[in-house]
Amino acid sequence: MKSKVKASQVKAPRKSLGKRMWRAKHVYLLILPVVVWFILFQYWPMMWLSISFFDYDLYRGLSGSEFVGLQNFIKFFTGLDFWRLIRNVLLMNLYALAVGFPIPIIFALFLNEFRTRKFKKVVQTVSFLPHFISMVAFVTIVTEFLSPSTGVLADIFRFFGKEPIFFLGKAKYFRTIMVFSGVWQEMGYSAIIYLSALTAIDVNLYEAAMADGANRWKRLIHITLPGIMPTIVVMFILRIGSLINANFEKIYLFQNSMNLEVSEVIQTWVYKRGMIKYDYSLATAAGLFNGAVALILVIAANWFSKRYSDSSGVW
Repeated sequence: MKSKVKASQVKAPRKSLGKRMWRAKHVYLLILPVVVWFILFQYWPMMWLSISFFDYDLYRGLSGSEFVGLQNFIKFFTGLDFWRLIRNVLLMNLYALAVGFPIPIIFALFLNEFRTRKFKKVVQTVSFLPHFISMVAFVTIVTEFLSPSTGVLADIFRFFGKEPIFFLGKAKYFRTIMVFSGVWQEMGYSAIIYLSALTAIDVNLYEAAMADGANRWKRLIHITLPGIMPTIVVMFILRIGSLINANFEKIYLFQNSMNLEVSEVIQTWVYKRGMIKYDYSLATAAGLFNGAVALILVIAANWFSKRYSDSSGVW
């Protein structure tokens, strides 16, 4: 006798890729602008990275320019600006990592402890707002706040009988301004991912801890923090992967001749060298170096993330 096969066990014929794409056409239409943007502004410009190996002349084009090999890279590495650029971008990012990374975590834990939902939503909404301000407007607000003539901080100094300080004109304050203004701008928005991780913690753990007599501090240490530790590990590793990158727009807007010694980073140097001095070859070589280092850091961060993010016991 032939064995009977249940109807549920019979696999339906697999539809072709074209039919499946047509069924999900609205989803593909939604992501189409993003794909076009990446092709035009991220992938197509990579074709011009070969300029770094030529003494590029804008009028003669790539075919008419002289091939110089690694000469532009050697010129960049041996230049007087190289170590200053590396030092500035690393110090700024390490400073931001030490100060800016834990603050969104603390803020998320602070919001999680609120019992009044309406007040919690108000605080959360207000903390999000700086993230959605355009960078030009944001820098203008900070500049006006720190202005030695009309700024709020200057009025506070005068109230206490002290001379106002021109903070943006002193190099020693630049990194602090960059880091803490960044904390104010991104703290609320960055806390979202930690708030999401907090909602995944089983409430039964808190109830059992309360039944055992654990106070709020002990519940925070033994339940809340271990519960979001995998998320913290992943975010920390990804942050390490961006140590060589810098917020070009913000740095360039805050930059002036008096703080240039500490504010010049690879991204601003590439812009000035290529767009102002028209040295396209050297600027492309420096940009390619920055991209290569960033790629190595991202790959390393991805490797560490896959290896350690599944276990909070790594710490």
